[in-house]
Amino acid sequence: MVAVLEMITLTPIATVRNNRKEIEDDHWGEVVSIIELASNLPDESLDEIESFSHAEIVYYFHKVDEAKIETGSRHPRNNPAYPNVGILSQRGKNRPNRLGATIVNVLKREGRQLHVQGLDAIDGTPILDIKPVMKEFLPRGEVRQPEWATELMKNYWHAGS
Repeated sequence: MVAVLEMITLTPIATVRNNRKEIEDDHWGEVVSIIELASNLPDESLDEIESFSHAEIVYYFHKVDEAKIETGSRHPRNNPAYPNVGILSQRGKNRPNRLGATIVNVLKREGRQLHVQGLDAIDGTPILDIKPVMKEFLPRGEVRQPEWATELMKNYWHAGS
């Protein structure tokens, strides 16, 4: 059986507003962002989102240069101390479709704005989807990962100095 792949078009549903203007690898935990709905979505598309403690945000790495997209393997953060691993076995931004996904803390909703904490996306990032986090969609067993991933993430969510 041969699968036929179709071209798809995604339209952003919102935009990130925060004080992070540059792409950085660490210190995202304290970042507070406002996700502003696009004009073509009604306010009611966010109704009751604030009743959830967390939301999953799917976004587009719009600043990644197409020439820097990886499809094979590389050292995470280009650090030769880490093993050479496939791009789909890491969370780097230079992914084939430049998609990011992060679970954030929902702080509040004000009309067309969703205030969140811990979104690792810079100001102006297009948002493709917002989903409430439900316990039933979280992992149903122990989460395991290699030691290099734990080392790489040690400062990711910590506040910057």
